[in-house]
Amino acid sequence: MMEGRTVISSRELATDVGEVYQVFAEAALLKEWWGPEGFTNTIHLFDLRPGGRWVLTMHGPEKGNYENESIFEAVEPDKRVAWRRISQPLFDMEVGFEGIGEGRSMITFRMVFASAEECEKMRKFVEPKNEENFDRLERVLAKMKGQG
Repeated sequence: MMEGRTVISSRELATDVGEVYQVFAEAALLKEWWGPEGFTNTIHLFDLRPGGRWVLTMHGPEKGNYENESIFEAVEPDKRVAWRRISQPLFDMEVGFEGIGEGRSMITFRMVFASAEECEKMRKFVEPKNEENFDRLERVLAKMKGQG
C-alpha cells in the first residue's frame, strides 16, 4: 500500500540516541537545524504530544516564508515521533531514533505521500534537502559537544 509513496532518508550519527532525540524534542535546539541549508525557523507552537500541534515558519535564504503546520500522532521518546502535515505539501512524516551501539545512533525520516505520483514529484527535491537537514543536525550536535 505504501509502495511508491514513501521517501526514506537516514543518517548514522556519532552521538547517543538520547542526545539526538533531545535536539528534536527541544524547540530551541530544533529551530537551529530543521530544514534545508540556509533556512531559519520561527517556531510558533511546538506541543510535542499525540494530538499536539507544531506550527512554524521556515524563512528561505533568498526570499520567502513558508508556513508549516502539523499534528503530532505519535511521540515515543528516544524512539520515534510521527506527524501529519495539514499545510502543503501534504504528507505523513515519521522520524525514527535508534541506538546502534555505544555513542552511535541512526536517525531516519520516513515521508509518506498520498500517491506515487506526488511522491515522485517531491522525491527529487526532498531527498537532497533531507541530507542538508542531517548535515545541519550534525553541526548542532558537534556544537553541543564543544566540537563546533
